[in-house]
Amino acid sequence: MIPELGHLALILALQLALVQTVLCLAGAARGHASWMRMGRGAANGQLLFVAASFAALAWAYYANDFSVLNVAEHSSRNLPAIYRLTAAWGSHEGSMLLWTLILSAWAVALQHGTDHIPVKLQARVIGVIGCVSLGFLAFVLFTSNPFLRIDPPPPDGMDLNPLLQDPGMVLHPPLLYMGYVGFVVAFAFAVASLLDQHFAQDWARWARPWTDAAWAFLTLGIAVGSWWAYYELGWGGWWFWDPTENASLMPWLVGTALIHALGVTDRRGSLQPWSVFLAIATFSLCLVGTFLVRSGVLSSVHAFAQDPARGLFILLFLVLVIGSSLLLFALRAAHLARSAPFALATREVLTLLGNVLLLVAAATVLLGTLYPLLLDALDLGKVSVGPPYFNTVFTPLMVPVLVLAGFGIHTGWNDTRFKVIATRLRWHGLCALVLGIALPWLYNELRWSAVLALTLASWIVLGTSQGVLDQLRTPTRAWRATLGMAIAHIGLAVGVIGIGFVASYEVESDLAIRPGETSVLAGYTFTFNGVKEVPGPNFSAVVADIGVSRSGKSLGQLMPEKRVYHASRKQMSESAIRYGISGDIYIALGDALKDGAWTVRLYHKPLVIWIWLGALVMGLGAAVSIVMRRRPITPR
Repeated sequence: MIPELGHLALILALQLALVQTVLCLAGAARGHASWMRMGRGAANGQLLFVAASFAALAWAYYANDFSVLNVAEHSSRNLPAIYRLTAAWGSHEGSMLLWTLILSAWAVALQHGTDHIPVKLQARVIGVIGCVSLGFLAFVLFTSNPFLRIDPPPPDGMDLNPLLQDPGMVLHPPLLYMGYVGFVVAFAFAVASLLDQHFAQDWARWARPWTDAAWAFLTLGIAVGSWWAYYELGWGGWWFWDPTENASLMPWLVGTALIHALGVTDRRGSLQPWSVFLAIATFSLCLVGTFLVRSGVLSSVHAFAQDPARGLFILLFLVLVIGSSLLLFALRAAHLARSAPFALATREVLTLLGNVLLLVAAATVLLGTLYPLLLDALDLGKVSVGPPYFNTVFTPLMVPVLVLAGFGIHTGWNDTRFKVIATRLRWHGLCALVLGIALPWLYNELRWSAVLALTLASWIVLGTSQGVLDQLRTPTRAWRATLGMAIAHIGLAVGVIGIGFVASYEVESDLAIRPGETSVLAGYTFTFNGVKEVPGPNFSAVVADIGVSRSGKSLGQLMPEKRVYHASRKQMSESAIRYGISGDIYIALGDALKDGAWTVRLYHKPLVIWIWLGALVMGLGAAVSIVMRRRPITPR
């Protein structure tokens, strides 16, 4: 009966979402305090029932209840216990249930974390989130029910996709969804500010910490997904411009613009309509990403659903949410407070310029992602838009964004003369250029991508560090407002260094090698000692033993694998990696050849780990920003 109880809990959660939406929005409109209290109570109840439903699904997986279709299709008796639990979100149905659980949790957290804001505004925000919850709960119940039964149940399941039987997939979906769903808070505040324009400026202050948190989660979720693809897929790349990867990158880009615009609106009251638009656009792109991944229009290792009915439901929901919010924006934006004129050399101008560049970058990614789909849908042929397009159009847009990141902390809210900024930063620019040329030359040879990346990264680090030091010398404690931003910008610089170096100096070698033979790559010597068969809990593996040494000194053994999973009979390669701060040694095992030879792919990837370290530092910067901003907040 546990799956039936889980299904019942979902039905009750749907009803509570309806109550939450109607009572919160109607209570705020009519001033009924009791309605608003009941609506907020419905949000608590919704979280309780969605959590119970998810727990029921997780129990069905853990108990190997193959009478549940979802469990039978995505689990097996020999699947390790940790993956039986995480398989609950390894399917389309389970992942959407996790989405609704996180959405309910954000609503309750917001409710208890904003008890200082006006009651009517809080009720409208909770009501808007309830409306979104209503749509997703209806989607789960009517098109993606995770509790469907089959009779008779099979003796064993079909197993979880081998790609998802990995620790990275334990963390990646929850982190990514925390970011995706978290942007609903900024969206709800923006819509609420349009419904009640008494708080057209104050909403930015209240939304900022929640938006920073969502952005941090999305940053970490993308980073973990990139790391997983790097070591799990066997091709050694960290980003392939896969459409599903792009679906997470687009809201990250616009969300980055949003957190900077909210800072301007909070501090100066400027850019109010622009901040509202960005909040709507960011969450809209989260919904677009959901449509791309869940509709079946994509073919990707990350995509889930292949059911047109699900795609149609999400598309209609997407049109309803985006269309209604943009219509409300068009009707009410003219009544928002207009920005006072500001001088050219101010932080407002730099923020706006950076915002525009980030939006154009997101638009180029959206175009490259949707263009092949549109041509295919219109029966105009099939085209492939891959890395050459994205690298050509995306990178030039990011260069000026990185330049602006080094300027930002040195511009004030009042007029700052260009001459003053130039005098302050000229030596930083010169030092950045020297470092950008000297370090790649000392490392190996001059390559333009490494020079550009290191110059820009040095520019950001030097300029940002100097800005923080200048603020520490003042008695106003202004550094508290910018420390988080400074850390995040330094994290961005760290990631840029990693991207530039691995793109410039990565080397690889494909070879056929026999036991006892050696090969040399990037100064490392690789000795193939043979293979052995190793049984796993739900797979059989052939494991290669490859010794690694440099200058005659042994660095240890690397053990890449070739696995065959029993239930699905799928083959998977498990790479072996020697991680290092200066670079990774990466080995992928290929196929067996004659006379005991095997194909092996060797990589040396300089500074690649800096990409993910940079993302961690950026997430830390967002966390510091939230902590530093904690203070009593009252309406202006």
